[in-house]
Amino acid sequence: MKEIVDILISNNNTISTMESCTGGGVSNAITNIEGSSSIFKFGAVTYSNEYKIKMGVNSDIIDEYSVYSMETANEMSKKISDFTISDYGIGITGKINRIDNNNLFGEDNRVFISIYDRNMNKFYNSEVITTDGSRSYNKDIIINNVIEMLLGILVLCQIMGENQK
Repeated sequence: MKEIVDILISNNNTISTMESCTGGGVSNAITNIEGSSSIFKFGAVTYSNEYKIKMGVNSDIIDEYSVYSMETANEMSKKISDFTISDYGIGITGKINRIDNNNLFGEDNRVFISIYDRNMNKFYNSEVITTDGSRSYNKDIIINNVIEMLLGILVLCQIMGENQK
């Protein structure tokens, strides 16, 4: 995560998160890095549909695709980026080894990750299948997936930016 924070600082970029099943774990990983206050704008933990909707997620998307879908993760990443005017928004939603009686449809044991690049108006997506391991173990796997994904995006953007000079 330090490399990500360093790249964001050097590019004068900002980032915000809207997390559900990771419970703010990505925000925590970012803010554990010295200097992150210059790039991290906001982290929202939206466990309930109600608060995803209050943060701007379209309820029709949740109704049509389920709260546990890539469509909802995309809404989360874009809406948090819009809300905070951040260059990057991260949205994470999914089920970690449990049935949600409030949201009975949507695949079990699958987590959806969306990173929205505001400047390119582009979504980057990934899915993680959870294991039989503990909730904490699964959250670490998801957070590490986000870190690898975001680092890849930032490095690619740097390469593309250098090629355009």
